[in-house]
Parts: sequence; C-alpha cells; structure tokens
Amino acid sequence: MQHDAASMTPLEQQIASVIQLHPEYHALLDSPEESEQAFPPEHGQTNPYLHMGLHIALQEQIMTDRPVGIRACYQDLLSKTTDAHQVLHQMIDCLAETLWQAQRDQTAPDEIAYLDRLKQLPK
Repeated sequence: MQHDAASMTPLEQQIASVIQLHPEYHALLDSPEESEQAFPPEHGQTNPYLHMGLHIALQEQIMTDRPVGIRACYQDLLSKTTDAHQVLHQMIDCLAETLWQAQRDQTAPDEIAYLDRLKQLPK
C-alpha cells in the first residue's frame, strides 16, 4: 500500500491516511479475492469499507464545520485525550447511529440530534 504522496490527489491522500490508521484492513485491501467479501451485519463483523468511509465523512464534516459546531465538539474531545483515533471512533459511532436512524425513518439526518449525541460523549 505504499504510494508517493506527492503524486496523489488530496482525496487519495485522505484515503491513504485512513488506511494507515487501520492496519487490520491491509490484508483485505491487498487481496482482490478478499476485497469482494460481503459483510452482513448479522455476522457481527464490521464492514471495513463502511468504517473507513465514515472516517472520511467525519473528517470532511470537521474540516467544513458542517453541521455547525462539529469542529468545536471534536476539538473539545481531543483536548481531553492523547488518542485522536479513539475520539474519531467515538464520533463515528454517533454518525453511524444518526445515519441509521435517518435511513430507518426515511428522513434527512437530524443534525441537532447528532450534535447532541456528540456532546454527550465522555470527555
């Protein structure tokens, strides 16, 4: 999974940084046979593509501060720990729950409820 960072687009660099955070997925990503594997929720296994996609979505939210206030939530959580990756995982859980509820209810994601979930995370 080594690539010259200078030749990558910003999105490719962002994806590469998320992949670097997850060495447990490297074998899967390196194997064409493995990469077509299904990850049904009933098997209790996290879908690595969904997980990494949520990392990227959350990074975009933090960079753009959309919903407004998410960057402050991130900075507040980050100020109380040395494990930035753990903070991202806590926030991803909130994002995933918000998206699941929106899908279940067939509505747009509730940004207010999402920010409330983030503000309730342990600090």
